[in-house]
Amino acid sequence: MATRTGQRLSIFPLGGALLFPRSLLPLHIFEPRYRAMVSDALARDRRIAMIQPRDAAEPPRLFDVGCIGHIREVKSHDDGRFDIILEGVSRFRLLRELDVTTPFRQVEGDISGFADAKEPEPLASIVRASIEQEARRFADARGYAIDWTSVSRLDDETLVNAIAQIAPFDPAAKQALLEAVSLDERAELLAQFLGFFRRNDDDDATLQ
Repeated sequence: MATRTGQRLSIFPLGGALLFPRSLLPLHIFEPRYRAMVSDALARDRRIAMIQPRDAAEPPRLFDVGCIGHIREVKSHDDGRFDIILEGVSRFRLLRELDVTTPFRQVEGDISGFADAKEPEPLASIVRASIEQEARRFADARGYAIDWTSVSRLDDETLVNAIAQIAPFDPAAKQALLEAVSLDERAELLAQFLGFFRRNDDDDATLQ
């Protein structure tokens, strides 16, 4: 008998919102269906899976890979809204969408293809330097004020993932960063994207 590797996941489809293993993602939950999802997660295992939509349809089609998050902090408001902080646990591959009666969508996801429990090895110094250089150029081109001294103190994984989270890339670029097999591959892609979007700022650049 074949062994099923999938697990049931409640999903929050949100374009541009990336969650990586060991990273944090603050979210303001106000839509009734996602308030119900948070309430359900708090009553069970405190897990929510983030995944990007492919389009603006209702319901939207989904990308194949997302990331499971654990609700690390939660603040409830009197009107039913939540402010939560998700901590990334593991990426997953979407196997199929489940037929459910809940207002929020649920899928079967498989984490077996991702070695996300182990912290990555540090980046080569030349790769780290390239990331910081491209980030500075990108920030200068956009007029962003950045505390570079604090940035330089971040460990490699935190630096790469934080830039990937906040950079105003299109969903396709964000998804490529999420799906990168290793931190080295993600860092190389990130440096390329920072340069690409900086050079094409006036052309409404997109990788889609």
